[in-house]
Amino acid sequence: MNTDKRSRDLTRAFPGDPDRLSLLHDRLAATAQQNRILDIAYRAIDSPVGPLPVAATGPGLIRVAHAREGHDAVLQALADKISPRILRAPARPDMTAPEFEEYLAGRRRSFDLDWRLAAGFRRAALSHLPDIGYGHIASYAAIARLVGHPKAVRAAGTACAANPPPVVLPCHRVVHSHGSLGGYLGGADAKRTLLTPEAAA
Repeated sequence: MNTDKRSRDLTRAFPGDPDRLSLLHDRLAATAQQNRILDIAYRAIDSPVGPLPVAATGPGLIRVAHAREGHDAVLQALADKISPRILRAPARPDMTAPEFEEYLAGRRRSFDLDWRLAAGFRRAALSHLPDIGYGHIASYAAIARLVGHPKAVRAAGTACAANPPPVVLPCHRVVHSHGSLGGYLGGADAKRTLLTPEAAA
């Protein structure tokens, strides 16, 4: 069952009654969770780089997306790769705005994560990103060395570029050895925005 499709059906059924629609949606989300038929819950979190859709499974956060990725495309990819039982359900733990605000302010260091979208070298590289403290940066070469493959600098960059939960796994703190920002899934402006308050800390 595609729970998001059922939610869209509710929208069509109650086009002029947003309060009733919201109540029915919340009931659908609660029932799906209670009956354990909701595999992925998502919500939008406000951030300095705009709203970020954040998706979680039972084990933890699995995806954070920037606007330029196309939110519908991200949700469709999750449905294809993980499960079609996906629904906007903001009550899931580790998905509240205060937790993200704490993280963005450097007062929270980690989240529970679901690693199913990263494996092998990519997962190994990404697993070292939380070691880059708030207000610090590291090079792609340093990440490659931490994984044990010092020559795999380009692969480290590719791992960061395909980071499923950017911001939460702080690939924005990884830059070129010569000091330039390097690429970022959310774009150079988003990377600069995320780094600016951290650099001032």
